[in-house]
Amino acid sequence: MEVKENISTNDEFVISIKDLNKSFGSNHVLRDFNLQLKRGESIAVIGKSGSGKSVLIKCIIGLIYPEKGSINVLGQEVTKLNHKDLDVLRVKVAFLFQSNALYDSMTVRENLEFPLRRHWVTTTKEEVDSLVMEALTNVGLAHTVDMMPIELSGGMRKRIALARTLIMKPDIILYDEPTTGLDPITSREISNLMVDIQKKYNTSSIIISHDLSCIKITANKIVMLIEGKNYAEGTYDELSKSKDDKINNFYI
Repeated sequence: MEVKENISTNDEFVISIKDLNKSFGSNHVLRDFNLQLKRGESIAVIGKSGSGKSVLIKCIIGLIYPEKGSINVLGQEVTKLNHKDLDVLRVKVAFLFQSNALYDSMTVRENLEFPLRRHWVTTTKEEVDSLVMEALTNVGLAHTVDMMPIELSGGMRKRIALARTLIMKPDIILYDEPTTGLDPITSREISNLMVDIQKKYNTSSIIISHDLSCIKITANKIVMLIEGKNYAEGTYDELSKSKDDKINNFYI
């Protein structure tokens, strides 16, 4: 399956990555990597451990700078933005950490209020309360608002972390291993919740995952990151029928 090399600047795409290169010493992690994410689309990026998946999403939000290539996010070239402009862009690009990254010393309410304070969103207490309850209701956990993270199960903490990403009403959500450490039933629940959120808010998503069950449920398209390149892309079913050993090894 051929990778399309032409990168469009059409407004249809919320992320356009062209010829991205990133190395750490002699380790060439990304080699002329290309990817396009449409508005309302969900793409899963899969590859072996250490293949560069996490490096890719860190480049997208400007935590790591590439040596070469273009990263256009919501019409802005990330590699040319200063820290202030990056902070403004990051309000529109939410990141769901693999570890959830909840603050153990804060209640659920305080965890959700944190990004509003961090990004100086001007709202009244009533508006903040409304945003918190809306985000918690969207993940089915309104009753946990005054609980501490330690009181929650692993699946509940993942839902709270997702609620925190939603509170800023992002255009794009980047998921880093969203179902790691969860049992199959909870993993399926989180995957279905990700789909519900995409449909409700028309968010665009990039999902880094090794969980094929999650990928099958959530992704409109899969990108295979192999040897630093976008080796192949297609739907779950299309790639599962490939006769290329480098591709079908992921399905074994």
